[in-house]
Formats: sequence, structure tokens, C-alpha cells
Amino acid sequence: MTMLAEFKKFLFRGNVVDLAVAVVIGAAFGAVVTALVADLLTPIIAAIFGKQDFSSLTFTINGSVFKYGSFLNALIAFVSIAAAVFFFVVKPMNYLQAHRAEEDPDTKECPECTSDIPIKARRCPECTAQLATA
Repeated sequence: MTMLAEFKKFLFRGNVVDLAVAVVIGAAFGAVVTALVADLLTPIIAAIFGKQDFSSLTFTINGSVFKYGSFLNALIAFVSIAAAVFFFVVKPMNYLQAHRAEEDPDTKECPECTSDIPIKARRCPECTAQLATA
């Protein structure tokens, strides 16, 4: 197989395409959340604390200027993105996986040693107890 054919096969594998889609969607999602932070959250915080634009916040030590305001903006954006991913992706997926596991179990508990064993097992691999057929 030529190197070009191998590269083409690599590119068209499902997980590479899925990863590319995830990166593009992630970048777009990041831009949306950054706009949310800059246009909605920062003004709300500014209304409370009286400072509209955090990027202008600086302090100077021995002539070196530290722009901590830009860091605050990035930190707020990061925490917002992390919270959105957690609450809108991770929590729902965990919920769905938990319900799927309850509906369609692939293991059962051994009555002798209480270890998890495959549903179709007739003998426990841990304690070698003979199991009743289902």
C-alpha cells in the first residue's frame, strides 16, 4: 500500500472525521461563549463593581506592566465554557448512560461471591460457583 493510500485511509476513518468536527464545533462554541462573557457577563459584573472593561486593568512593578484584566476576561470565558460543557454535555450524557445501563444490563451479580459477571455466564470466574441458567 502506498503512503498516499495509507494517508487517505487514515483521513477517512470515522474517528478522525469525528475529531475534526468536534474541533470545529468546539471553536465555534468557544467564540459564542467568549461573546457571551464579553457582551453580557462582563457588563453585569461591571454594573456591580463599576469597571466596564477588564482588559484595561493593569499594575506595574519595577517598570513591568502586568495586564491582569485580560487574564480575568479569559478566566471568566474559560469557567463559562467549562460550566456550559459540564451542564449541557457531560451531565446529560451521564444521565443517559446511567438509564441505558439500568434498561439493558450486561452483567449480573454472582449469588456466592457478589462479583460482577457477564449475563450469559453459567459459572462465576471468581469463585467458580455453578450458576442457575436464566
